[in-house]
Amino acid sequence: MKALLKLYNDTSLIVRIVIGMVLGAILGLIVKDLVIVDLLGTLFVGALKAVAPLLVFVLVMSALAQGSEKMDSRFTTVIALYMLSTLMAAVVAVTGSFLFPQKMVFAEQAVADSVPQTVSEVLLNVVKNMVTNPLKGIMDANYIGILLWAVIFGLALKGVASQETKRMLSDAAASVSQAVRWIINLAPFGIFGLVYTTVSTNGLAIFTDYGKLLALLVICMLLVALVVDPLIAWIYLRRNPYPLVFRCLRESGITAFFTRSSAANIPVNMALCEKLGLDEDMYSVSIPLGATINMDGAAITITVMTLCAAYTLGISVDIPSAIILSVMATLAACGASGVAGGSLLLIPMACSLFGISNDVAMQVVGVGFIIGVVQDSVETMINSSGDVMFAAVAEYHQWIKEGRADDLPTWLGGKKKTAI
Repeated sequence: MKALLKLYNDTSLIVRIVIGMVLGAILGLIVKDLVIVDLLGTLFVGALKAVAPLLVFVLVMSALAQGSEKMDSRFTTVIALYMLSTLMAAVVAVTGSFLFPQKMVFAEQAVADSVPQTVSEVLLNVVKNMVTNPLKGIMDANYIGILLWAVIFGLALKGVASQETKRMLSDAAASVSQAVRWIINLAPFGIFGLVYTTVSTNGLAIFTDYGKLLALLVICMLLVALVVDPLIAWIYLRRNPYPLVFRCLRESGITAFFTRSSAANIPVNMALCEKLGLDEDMYSVSIPLGATINMDGAAITITVMTLCAAYTLGISVDIPSAIILSVMATLAACGASGVAGGSLLLIPMACSLFGISNDVAMQVVGVGFIIGVVQDSVETMINSSGDVMFAAVAEYHQWIKEGRADDLPTWLGGKKKTAI
């Protein structure tokens, strides 16, 4: 048993995840309704979702309480990168929809408890979430509220807490981080269960009914992840960004693809930031913030699905309307929940721009849930991997400005040896 555990731990996590994916897919095609296997995926995602809010709260509060003064221009840079990337994603989606317009056959009307109708309503909900009860915020995984209260408590502790209290906070942050590392080490089993559930439940039928629409969504997302975002990174770093892009996709994107939750993937992104040598004071704030406002995939989903509905109803869409839609989708995406399917309920708001009724818009949402098995997985993959990539770009950009280019990893032209 010890030999097997050693072999497991010595094998690369990525290799173990790939093995889990392959075995899960094969088993899903052969055998149906294996509750125990399905439970593995449920437990893994549940564990990540449970620990992520506590991790963010403790890390942010501890970092600020230690007397950090490092919220400098890097923080402004990373926010600008998140917003620029999301806007460009919406523009790519508009362009793709203009070049390859799609129509849909409406599914049965979907049902939702609360559907925002305007951008102002979305932003108002975000503001309200900021002042939620901190304990409720942790229980509900409300990262806007978690961030605000962690900052407030951290700054308060900075001025009044004793060194023993600060040391206790640091130990608490380290212990939660260790628990997260244990959970991530079991990711291959969770991915095995998630892939099995997806394949055994849906098979390949999803590609037949809405194949073209799904292809447009996925292609737009891949263009953003592999062309637009790397271009933005190159403008800031003036170095080949693809080693960083591919590492983020590999180590963050794969788990995000299967968990379908930016929030659940926060611990994975935190661990990757540590491997990349980033400043914990920065990434402990920027990563959960990115899970909230860096929503390239959500902007694409909202834009493509809205224009698809417009084309289906014979509504003509001009360039000015498309520009307004891009801005609206960008702002709306920032209010998308960091959980599976979070962007779909914002589609009715965008549809209102073209006078599409809420009843029809909710049928569009229904179609979104049908293709969500693939669409939401790819969406979360580029959202979450982009969180780390832009956090790294902001940090490395600052290093270059300060004349510390030699501190960059060797695969970015520096002298610091860091594995790709």
